[in-house]
Amino acid sequence: MERTCLAIILAAGESTRMKSAMSKVLHPVAGRPMIAHVVDALASASIADVALVVGRDAEAVSTAASTGSVNVSSFLQKERLGTAHAVLAAREAIEKGYDDVLVVFGDTPLITAAPLTAARERLAEGNDVVVIGFETADPTGYGRLIVEDGELLAIREHKDASEEERRITYCNGGLMAISGRKALDLLGRIGNANVKGEYYLTDLVEIVRSLGGRAIAVKAPEEELTGCNTRAELAYIERLWQQRRRHELMLAGVSMVAPETVFLAWDTELAQDVLVEPNVVFGPRVRVESGAVIHAFSHVEGAHVRAGATVGPFARLRPGADLGPKSKVGNFCEVKKAEIGAGAKVNHLTYIGDAFVGAGSNIGAGTITCNYDGVNKHVTRIGENTFIGSNSSLVAPVSIGSGALVASGSVITEDVPADAVAFGRARQEIKPGRAPILRERYEAEKAARKKINASE
Repeated sequence: MERTCLAIILAAGESTRMKSAMSKVLHPVAGRPMIAHVVDALASASIADVALVVGRDAEAVSTAASTGSVNVSSFLQKERLGTAHAVLAAREAIEKGYDDVLVVFGDTPLITAAPLTAARERLAEGNDVVVIGFETADPTGYGRLIVEDGELLAIREHKDASEEERRITYCNGGLMAISGRKALDLLGRIGNANVKGEYYLTDLVEIVRSLGGRAIAVKAPEEELTGCNTRAELAYIERLWQQRRRHELMLAGVSMVAPETVFLAWDTELAQDVLVEPNVVFGPRVRVESGAVIHAFSHVEGAHVRAGATVGPFARLRPGADLGPKSKVGNFCEVKKAEIGAGAKVNHLTYIGDAFVGAGSNIGAGTITCNYDGVNKHVTRIGENTFIGSNSSLVAPVSIGSGALVASGSVITEDVPADAVAFGRARQEIKPGRAPILRERYEAEKAARKKINASE
């Protein structure tokens, strides 16, 4: 029979060191609130029920944690009296009687399912408390895990540790698994006889041993237990997350010329044989299919780049951009909420927004779809194998039929039938010798304005 588990996420901290107007667990890592990363790790560990202990920005934190992958119930911690006190804010959830109770933090977005699963497995073996720890080259400031013959004897804070204990490199990561059958009894025995008068979860180790129970520790990579308290630590976590995700994608068959310059969102999908050149930024909701190339200095968000398409360099794909197979969006182009058909080319210096571009069409340099009239957005429809000459303005709503040709410099305000040629521009007019007269008039007007300004 499968064991049941309740995960308690502690997310009620004041986040004062972040120097922010919002809770630290709402700050994004890879474009997503860090607490959502924690919830996803729990879901990956097959944990279905989460008790979220909230304080500051309670409603926003609860919303960010409700990713749909687990059942989340929120519990307000009105006072801040230590980690054990925070866990007991979720007493109502604990009382439902789970086999395992897992305590994690909302500011550890690098945690994965592996150590959480390992901790639960050790509970299943009959242990009462399992602490998740890590090995580090510099343990200064961390609580040390005192282990003897495989049993965890105590967690010794750095300031209380002896010289011999300070040489221990096995440290407390803060995360803990507790036998659900004993959880409320054990938590209720934690006292606050300390300088701060707070209730510390770490006291559980010595309490369970005093009752004849057993506590042990399991190891996790140090990186996964990295917590976030300052903006500098947030940037460090972002760097670690990016490194890990880039590595995963490259092992899956994605080529990155300079991976350290590529930035990914939490949900970026890059298929096998995608090539990403240096200095590319992916925002949320991006899917790039096999064989596509994202050239240097491009920014892609909310877009679908299909097989064999090319983007950039210096291109921007905004939400709703959908590039067909083997299509091209070239340098200094922007595409927003538009479908670019298979093999179509939007080569350079062009804006395509709220539009449909048919397969095989060619959009000349400097073309603009004039989609916004100041109040509403309108759609431009361009058929297949259509040629739009350079520096053309297509004033939506407008349709240009398949096979049509629009002359360079045109302003198109009416529909163009299929296979037609459109000249949407005024006839060129030359007035010899007029330029000096216009310059003289301009200088006179300029002098008059100066005179008026001086007299005021």
